[in-house]
Amino acid sequence: MRMIDLLHRWIGGTIGVLLMLLGLSGVALVHRHSWIMLPHAGETGPQSAERVAVLAQAVMSHGTPPRSTLFAGEAFGLSRLSWPDGGGAYVDWAGNAVARWNDAWGRPELWLFEFHHYLLAGDAGKMATGIAGIAGIALVLMGVILWWRTRRSFEFRLWPKRVSRPAIVRHHRDLGILLAPVLLLSLVTGATLIFRPIANILFGPGANAAIQATLDDPAAPPGAVSPDLDWHAMILTAHARFPDAEIRALILPAKPGAPITVRMRRPFEWLPNGRTMIWFAPATGAVIGARDAEDLPWQARAFNLLYPLHSASGTGLAHRLLMTLSGLGLALLGSFAVWSFWFRRPPAPVRARA
Repeated sequence: MRMIDLLHRWIGGTIGVLLMLLGLSGVALVHRHSWIMLPHAGETGPQSAERVAVLAQAVMSHGTPPRSTLFAGEAFGLSRLSWPDGGGAYVDWAGNAVARWNDAWGRPELWLFEFHHYLLAGDAGKMATGIAGIAGIALVLMGVILWWRTRRSFEFRLWPKRVSRPAIVRHHRDLGILLAPVLLLSLVTGATLIFRPIANILFGPGANAAIQATLDDPAAPPGAVSPDLDWHAMILTAHARFPDAEIRALILPAKPGAPITVRMRRPFEWLPNGRTMIWFAPATGAVIGARDAEDLPWQARAFNLLYPLHSASGTGLAHRLLMTLSGLGLALLGSFAVWSFWFRRPPAPVRARA
């Protein structure tokens, strides 16, 4: 038990600030659609396939086409265009730009996303975030074990009774046990999204391979993206294939041999952008394949639930409030853990005089 207590204190004291920042940035991202104050951002509602097709034709036929177009929908009223150099724009349904940026620093929601997922450090930051998530899981589990021996002294408080190390430690312990379920939900889903082999633990052996097979695009016939493609017809073709789906994104190939992708979300899917796909040949615009999310193996469908569970995207107000509680709780527990460990250490015991 002493070893668990020592590990809990040292891990919490070491990464508490990082967990605090991840919690706060996560809360901001959960509510990002509420604080993006741009014209038409709140004009949400069901899509029209014709409206999407007209917008796609407009943005792809004038100037340099964006690498990806994330279409407006029921959650957000503006479409987001993204170019390979990091620049982007929000446009309304008429194709008029209401905001432009040259890199992720140009929009707060973009750099918050980059920080929360990558710590503004690319793949190395993503790895560090995943490690912090796994360490957070260990902290929660060790905290539950340590709380059990003092469970009879449990007392609910949102804030420590006084600013002293014993009061903060007691508050940390009792608040931590209350938040343990939602903290585990945030940490387990986040860590699995980064370290996909964890899915083999959650969903059984072979889950990671089954998931990866559903993320790979088919090979496309050779040829660059033609400037004369009928984007309007391609969007309507995708809608005809899945008439009940919301059209979420139009994505150009990132490398030679990759297809043009139209990504859609069917009504039963929780994932904000869905996993229902239809692929087109870059040179001709001909359909080369389609994938219905309903036909995915159960491990892939379960994995696709992790992101909406983690981000509270499209799951309702109650879930957003739950994830807000998780993020604020993580920030509070992490900050007090660091403060009590490094700045409010107990004085060394005075040796009794003979």
